[in-house]
Amino acid sequence: QVQLVETGGGLVQTGNDLRLSCAASGGTLPSFSVGWFRQAPGQEREFVGSITWGGRRTKYGRSVEDRTTISRDDAKNTVNLRMNVVKPEDAAVYYCAASRVGDSSYLHDPVSYEYWGHGTRVTVSS
Repeated sequence: QVQLVETGGGLVQTGNDLRLSCAASGGTLPSFSVGWFRQAPGQEREFVGSITWGGRRTKYGRSVEDRTTISRDDAKNTVNLRMNVVKPEDAAVYYCAASRVGDSSYLHDPVSYEYWGHGTRVTVSS
């Protein structure tokens, strides 16, 4: 059973960078595609981005694609998200998820993922 834990949430000032990390236990993240999603109060879960296993192809949601980078650190068994120039609308609970699907065209869909973390809350201050 793969368990995922997100870290790095908290209070971020508008215009600063956000850095989140997804760590796994019970499995090796290099064997999985990993996605990041977020959910703000009263809104649907939104795809932030993903990185495939193997080919390491990345894909990003439209609202963040110009300022977000997802990368792997295989030595630490983590997948990291960096978002530049954070905006108030970036405030949400951020989740990472792991999937055996290797085709990035399916990774925007939450149903493609087998394992989910509990989320980390990001609050944005002006």
